[in-house]
Amino acid sequence: MSKTILITGSTDGIGLLTAKMLAADGHRILLHGRSQNKLEAAAAEIGENTEPYRADLSSMKDVKTLADDIRKHHHHIDALINNAGVFKTPNPLTADGYDIRIVVNTIAPFLLTKLLLPAMTPDSRVINLSSAAQAPVEPKAFRPHPNLGDGEAYAQSKLAITMWTKHLAEDLGPKGPVFVSVNPASFLGSKMVKEAYGTQGNDMSIGANILVRVTTGAEFADASGKYFDNDLGRFADPHPDALDKAKNASIVELIEELLPILS
Repeated sequence: MSKTILITGSTDGIGLLTAKMLAADGHRILLHGRSQNKLEAAAAEIGENTEPYRADLSSMKDVKTLADDIRKHHHHIDALINNAGVFKTPNPLTADGYDIRIVVNTIAPFLLTKLLLPAMTPDSRVINLSSAAQAPVEPKAFRPHPNLGDGEAYAQSKLAITMWTKHLAEDLGPKGPVFVSVNPASFLGSKMVKEAYGTQGNDMSIGANILVRVTTGAEFADASGKYFDNDLGRFADPHPDALDKAKNASIVELIEELLPILS
């Protein structure tokens, strides 16, 4: 059966390749990107069964508009893949002084997910891109001018999204969609990896294939709250902090405190 699937950051890299694979299987793909030109090019490349949506995920106003636009056109979302992410950028701070890795990689997908929950059912899935790089989250990372290095900010943002994934899975329980966090594999040949490490990286289809499996595969239907490590090829424990309910709740509190400020 054809599904309606939103993939953030789907104009290049793993997001685009995943979109191509899912569209080829007959699913309706809601493409997201920051550049209108890249969105149109991606939609043309994939062909039928695509809808482009432009939004800058460093802006919570854009995130809200994106969710509103999608809700206007779709009463039901079968899957949301929070794939968009930032590692290295010339300006790591937003206009308000917050670290853009924390905002785009952690806070924006949280807000987008919450806004789209009314369009999801227990059969829907939320797939959050995590990473093998996970570092304990410092409260200062969520404050203005945190002065974080690229790797430090990225690793904290990826643990934070893993933590709120598990929190929402447990908080919503069987009434909510299936929440899964995924490390698609380390050092895949995405633009992010090339810019960060100066290497071509590994075959991106490794990551795209697992995202397709998590999105549509029966093996993940009862995997809510779990973390899949594609470096290992199986479910595994994330960083220990993501197994601590109190710490997960504190991350969600930090995010929710920031949302009114960033909006």
